[in-house]
Amino acid sequence: MKTLRLAWRQLLRDVAAGDIRILFAALVLAVVAVTAVGFVTDRAERALAIEANRLLGGDVVVRGDAPITGVVRDAANASGLRRTETLSLDSMIRAGEQLRLGDLRALGEGFPLRGSFRIVDAAGGAEHDAKGIPARGTLWMSQSGAETLEAKIGDEIGIGDSRLRLAALVVQEPDASMDYFNVAPKVFLNLADVPATGLVQEGSRLGYRLVVAGDAAAVERFTSLARPALARGQRLETIQDARPEIRSSLDRAGRFLGLAALVSVVLAAVAVAMAARRHSERHLSGTAVMRCLGASQRTLVGIHVGELVLLGLIACTVGVVIAFGLQWAIGSWLQAEMKISIPPAGWLPALQGYGVGMIVLLAFGAPPVLALRRVPALRVLRRDLDPTEPSAWLVALTGFVGLGALLWWKAGSATLGTAMLLGILATLAVLALLAWLMILLVRRLRSRLRGSLRYGLANVSRRAGTSVAQVSALGLGLMALLLLTFVRTDLLDRWQLSLAADAPNRFIINVQQDQQADVNAFMAEQKIAPPTLYPMIRGRLVSLNGKPTSGADYADDEEAKRRAEREFNLSTAATLRDDNKVTAGRFWAGRTPATPELSVEERFAEQLGWKVGDRVAFDIAGQAFEGKITSLRSVDWESFRPNFFVIASPGSMQGYPASYITAVSVPPTQKRFTAQLVERFPNLSVIDVDAVLKQVRSTADQVSTVVQVVFWFSLAAGVLVLLAAVSASQDERLLEGGVMRVLGGSRRQLRLAQASEFAAIGLLSGLVAAIAASVLSGVVATQVFDLPWKANWSLAAIGGGLGMLAALVAGLFATRRVLDAPPSVTLRELQG
Repeated sequence: MKTLRLAWRQLLRDVAAGDIRILFAALVLAVVAVTAVGFVTDRAERALAIEANRLLGGDVVVRGDAPITGVVRDAANASGLRRTETLSLDSMIRAGEQLRLGDLRALGEGFPLRGSFRIVDAAGGAEHDAKGIPARGTLWMSQSGAETLEAKIGDEIGIGDSRLRLAALVVQEPDASMDYFNVAPKVFLNLADVPATGLVQEGSRLGYRLVVAGDAAAVERFTSLARPALARGQRLETIQDARPEIRSSLDRAGRFLGLAALVSVVLAAVAVAMAARRHSERHLSGTAVMRCLGASQRTLVGIHVGELVLLGLIACTVGVVIAFGLQWAIGSWLQAEMKISIPPAGWLPALQGYGVGMIVLLAFGAPPVLALRRVPALRVLRRDLDPTEPSAWLVALTGFVGLGALLWWKAGSATLGTAMLLGILATLAVLALLAWLMILLVRRLRSRLRGSLRYGLANVSRRAGTSVAQVSALGLGLMALLLLTFVRTDLLDRWQLSLAADAPNRFIINVQQDQQADVNAFMAEQKIAPPTLYPMIRGRLVSLNGKPTSGADYADDEEAKRRAEREFNLSTAATLRDDNKVTAGRFWAGRTPATPELSVEERFAEQLGWKVGDRVAFDIAGQAFEGKITSLRSVDWESFRPNFFVIASPGSMQGYPASYITAVSVPPTQKRFTAQLVERFPNLSVIDVDAVLKQVRSTADQVSTVVQVVFWFSLAAGVLVLLAAVSASQDERLLEGGVMRVLGGSRRQLRLAQASEFAAIGLLSGLVAAIAASVLSGVVATQVFDLPWKANWSLAAIGGGLGMLAALVAGLFATRRVLDAPPSVTLRELQG
């Protein structure tokens, strides 16, 4: 307690003297950066999850081929949950003289629990969010379905024994993103109208859905109870089962937010390490006096580390409070900008802020402070004696281990954490080496320079240790910010490219061999680019490596079981498009294998336990087909082009029954495209994915907004932390500046000298940071974000220039006191 009281008194004295304000400001800014990004990230992720669940119509959906009863239904009745039901079936629908097979969706009261239908309920009217579901005696129809049937709002539509009035056209619906391969026109009606249709009879093929929504804890409890209780023919779906295009947007957004948190940790470590170094230097003389008065090393350690702990707790509290206020303002802006409800912040980011603040402070602030226990008593008389710490390497290693642990913790990804840690170590090594080489070069050139430039560059070489530390710290901080900038640019560019306005919005299937030329001619008449037609052969899995296999072999994995039981869509290709990349094995491009070879999508193969070298057999319309897996592929599902899990080598499926599939982009003005194509080729099925594209674009836009906000906030916080890092080692410059002013140096001379010193440090830091960030962004983009990457050296050059400018401005701002304060005041403060 005595040591703690001494630590408290020293903290108060340092605060009153202003000696600790740099370290306090650096720590507060670090905690604000980490905690505010954490708060914003936490709220944004939960908001995006809720918004994404609008694509399901709820938080969890249980599908089945029989009414859902028992444990699953009982679990849905728990407090904190809302539930509703839907029924789906196929039936003929009649509109005037048109008769088509329709996809009927009967909706229970309250559906959807998340999101809403976008409808048009008047001829020529604007689309808007629907309130509720179709009223009894009415129905809604998908816009493309109405075009196919030439139905208009107000028409009577016959379904079974009932005739219902078409009250609205559906532009966008919940659940469209789960499976858009629904060929038939969609019809939505009230669940209460189903009995009157007479369609529900013995032997009818019906699909039942139980939709659940509620608070996160209640939904998690429901999922944990319902999943093990699923009966045969039932499956549970969450947003993780949505279309790959939507999943990848959410996944990449989450990884980017994690990267932003990592950058905050790196910047915090840089600022605190530099500020703690300055703090320990200011306590050298006082500690020497205490040694003369008989203070033991244990007492000195207790006082200085105790002061750090007290300072850390206070700074963390202030930082968390400021961060909470900032995230509240940002959250309110996001809510208005994105027009979605954003959940309140949780307490975990605040606890993380305390954890990061204290760990960074002790890992990077304690080592230089611990060195004070080695201060020799003789330093009272000789100011040139500095303490030496034999365990310096061990202390430095401990600091890096602490940073590494923080990076892994905040990354949530071993690949991302490892890439950041290795990138930091490599960047520090290069920065330190180049800084030392710069010092040697300046020493050689110094005699040839004149005036303020000579004095400024002489400072670089005269304070070699300080210059190396400052170049390393500044370069590391700039590298982290530039990395965040590069990845964010790649991410937004990728979303814009993948969701371009000309993305395919119609899938055409069931094109026969003899119809290919006629279909291409029809596209030319419609002024649509000639499509590429891909063969599609339907087959069932029968054996793996000569051993019969079926869905029963995957009883522990419901998704794998479903895939093994359903028919496969097989295709052939001589080459791979740019949205398919070989990840294992060898593709047959440029050769025709003597025996059938297969290329399988890597995640699909992993789920079914397939690997390169396995032999897989299928039953295709009663004919056997077997091939050897020779390669695995990654597939870019965001391309919205036809892709297949299994591709066979060219010529290997000759003679098997095949149809063809393609995808085209149809302008919004050609509303009759589907009807005209089906009139010309009645056997074709046209799948309109405009609604899905709208949902994917909407989700990507919301994710982009969150990424932009977090990026700019991290950038602003990083600039503040960099300012603290630059200003943490300015005492020597202030002292020298005071001496120069006493000796008659003008304000202009001092400013030019400072500018030349900071420009040299900033130029080197910015150049290395830009190169390091470019290389590291390539690793992160390809290995973590699954993005194609190409070095953008022009952006790197701009980033390096901005880094030099930032160092120059921050350095001049940090040393402005040497010009503003009287020299006597500056010298008294620093020498007293």
